[in-house]
Amino acid sequence: MKGGFLKSLLASILGCFIVLGLFFLVFFLSLAALSFSSDEKYSLRDNTVFTLKLEGELVDRVQESNPLLALLGDNSEVQMGLDDVLSSIKKAKENDKIKGIYINAGMFYAPYASLKEIRDQLIDFKESGKFIISYSDTYTQGCYYLSSVADKVIINPQGHLDIHGFAAQPMFYKGLLEKVGIEMQIFKVGTFKSAVEPFMLDKMSDANREQVSSYLNSMWSVFTGEVSEARGISVDKINQMTDSLITFKSGEELVKAGLADTLLYETGVKEYLKTLLKVEDEEDVRQASLKNMTTVPCAKESKSKDIIAVLYAEGGISDGSGKEGITDKRFVKEIEKLRNNDDVKAVVFRVNSPGGSAYASEQIWKAITDLKAEKPVVVSMGNYAASGGYYISCSASKIIAQPNTLTGSIGIFGMFPNVEGLTKKLGLTTDVVTTNKYADFGDVFRPMRTDEKAILQGYIERGYDLFLTRCSEGRGIDKAALDSIAQGRVWTGEQALKIGLVDALGGMDMAIEEAAKLANLEDYKLDSFPRKTDFFESFMSNQKEELATKALKEYLGSDYLMFKTLKEIKEQNFIQARMPYDIVVD
Repeated sequence: MKGGFLKSLLASILGCFIVLGLFFLVFFLSLAALSFSSDEKYSLRDNTVFTLKLEGELVDRVQESNPLLALLGDNSEVQMGLDDVLSSIKKAKENDKIKGIYINAGMFYAPYASLKEIRDQLIDFKESGKFIISYSDTYTQGCYYLSSVADKVIINPQGHLDIHGFAAQPMFYKGLLEKVGIEMQIFKVGTFKSAVEPFMLDKMSDANREQVSSYLNSMWSVFTGEVSEARGISVDKINQMTDSLITFKSGEELVKAGLADTLLYETGVKEYLKTLLKVEDEEDVRQASLKNMTTVPCAKESKSKDIIAVLYAEGGISDGSGKEGITDKRFVKEIEKLRNNDDVKAVVFRVNSPGGSAYASEQIWKAITDLKAEKPVVVSMGNYAASGGYYISCSASKIIAQPNTLTGSIGIFGMFPNVEGLTKKLGLTTDVVTTNKYADFGDVFRPMRTDEKAILQGYIERGYDLFLTRCSEGRGIDKAALDSIAQGRVWTGEQALKIGLVDALGGMDMAIEEAAKLANLEDYKLDSFPRKTDFFESFMSNQKEELATKALKEYLGSDYLMFKTLKEIKEQNFIQARMPYDIVVD
């Protein structure tokens, strides 16, 4: 008895210490979180320059970082939020203490529609009469497109300026799959629906090559036209310089060609800033970072109770309630909350998605349609709003896209693997006993029969017909006429405007203004949804998936996007409304 009592006592004492230890761990993590997410406002002083350092990856909105990963020394790629960049440029325009913007361009990955959004905001900033200068050791093509609006484009004397044109290079897996004995059984509707081509061909089909060439040239036209206007160089001259691979020209040649204004080392840029600010001491040149600017209050804070909600939908569309990408259950709940919130008078639906599950797209479409019946919904398209991304957009009151947005791709597909060849190579066999004709339908260890393929193809065609119907009703376009421009074809925003798939070309500001107009609002507040995860939610969430994702990103590098796409297709509804592979334009 005494031994049992002592064991129980010791166990209780040990349990108390463990609980106290966990309590202090959470306490110290909470203090760390407060230091990470301080609400302290940055105080601007006279002669401040907003230094916009372009580095890492640009996304529509940065989520709260996981505090555990931060404490463990997370070294993942820096992310910048487009929303933060745009609002900071607006604040810099309105605040008299900000004298100008200094763009410091580094290694920066950003889609061109988002770059255009920032570029347009910088052009608006210039109306204040304040200066913009840019500097880089090596201008990437995207950074130069953005920086070309500067009053003075500065490059390191030993630097480079990369303009090489646009290219899209998909990888094809048919030969590899044949070698390992896997056959992908393909079902699709749409002459241009090329998402399945990597699994059934060894090169682009003629139809796919036609559409890729069309949208690349449309995007390049936007690029060259805007650089031409900003730099005073003809489009023909820009194309000639591009074809001469000007990347390897000297700094002096870049200045002579008019692409850059002057050559300076970074220390010289700091001296140049002193002359612009008319100060003598370097310490009088005050620089505010993007992080600083996000805490600076807006010049005019509305006190109205009326809200225009900005609902951000970024990533692939999938079934479920997870927080990564656009999941149907999660977004339907968010949309219903906005519909039931009397203070929300209109919604800007920011869509940046290449599509995904056709079933999930239908659920979100229904929620948006119900919302529009009560409040105006204006879609602002990001870099992608195609296939499923267009499906969830098509019923909005208005659709606004950038000229270099990729949209359309109205079509669906399904893929079923047949691994019989692989199992035979491994010496594995299966057998089956069934009670009914289709009891083993979907068995991956055998090829589909002709009757099964006919049933599935019919199912896909009904799905395409439903997709067409949704778009026809939402856009007010005759279904037969819509079918002729659908067929899975990808269009740029500039092209989509001409054929009626979008209503106007512009960015978030235009979408917000249109929403206010439709809701008859003159004074309103903006609020963003879904709410960002706070510290405690992030800390208490399951860390396993985040740690695994981080490891995969570091191991796979640029191949992670393809892995993620295949994983989503495998885990989700096999009927997909998705863009043709992941298109990387650079």
